[in-house]
Amino acid sequence: MNRKSAVDPETAIQRIRRHTHPLTPIPTGQKSRLRNLSDIRAVLFDVYGTLFISASGDIGSTGQGARAQAFGQTLRALDIPADAETAKRGASVLVETIGKAHEQLMAEGREHPEVEIRDIFREVLESLWKEGRIPSRPDDELREAVALEYECRINPTWPMPGLAKTLERLKERKVVLGIVSNAQFFTPLLFPAHLGDSLETLGFESDLCVWSYIHLEAKPSLNLFNHAAENLGRLNIDQRQVLYVGNDRVNDIWPAGGAGFKTALFAGDRRSFRPREGDPRSTGVTEDVLLTDLRQLPEILDSVQSSADS
Repeated sequence: MNRKSAVDPETAIQRIRRHTHPLTPIPTGQKSRLRNLSDIRAVLFDVYGTLFISASGDIGSTGQGARAQAFGQTLRALDIPADAETAKRGASVLVETIGKAHEQLMAEGREHPEVEIRDIFREVLESLWKEGRIPSRPDDELREAVALEYECRINPTWPMPGLAKTLERLKERKVVLGIVSNAQFFTPLLFPAHLGDSLETLGFESDLCVWSYIHLEAKPSLNLFNHAAENLGRLNIDQRQVLYVGNDRVNDIWPAGGAGFKTALFAGDRRSFRPREGDPRSTGVTEDVLLTDLRQLPEILDSVQSSADS
């Protein structure tokens, strides 16, 4: 269940903006493979590494040294005293707590577990307080602020080139938009923080935005894609009329294809491009198109939508 945030959304958006700076994609060396895709009525996206440049390459993929530094900076930015040992301990407890949560969820039957990061930071900060490393017990608002501040430092983001124009063109052509992404509570805030508009204003259907932290399951779980397919069915959109765009052949293309969607592998940034060559799960997995720029997407759908609009 998606619970209400303890931090005012506008405050959170301003916090994200304070930590952002322009990022440029690193070329992947890939050549695009494009063709017109017929009868596409809906496009679903991954977020990190697809719609937004992810400085760390993906959510949650950063080394221990960088985590400790970011943890200490986060606490101090929120007026929580933290020396080097406290920062190191906090980063270590963070990794341990996530690992334990994953183990528990797997024991409950989730093959690809996902955490709710606010619950994780509650346990981490509780541990630091009980150990006497921080002076007071943080409340819900402060714990959430710590989680967001830490993420902004560990994984800065910036829109992929052409993102706003691509979404605008798809919306103009009445393409239904959605998301299936590994994410946390702050992920939807990237859109107003970077683009100035909410997901709904940009054209995304709330019922078609599937976030891993709500379901406690992460990609490549097929359940996330099947959930999106069920909601698409309520709009009378068949799976074969859906295109999914993502940067990871295993996490994105494999399960999206398994749900019956057409697929586009996005090779727009070397930091996050995951062709997964040699991974047995990618054996025999072939995307319908390979994009190197988001602005290519409307072009391969234009002929279909134009004929539908005429």
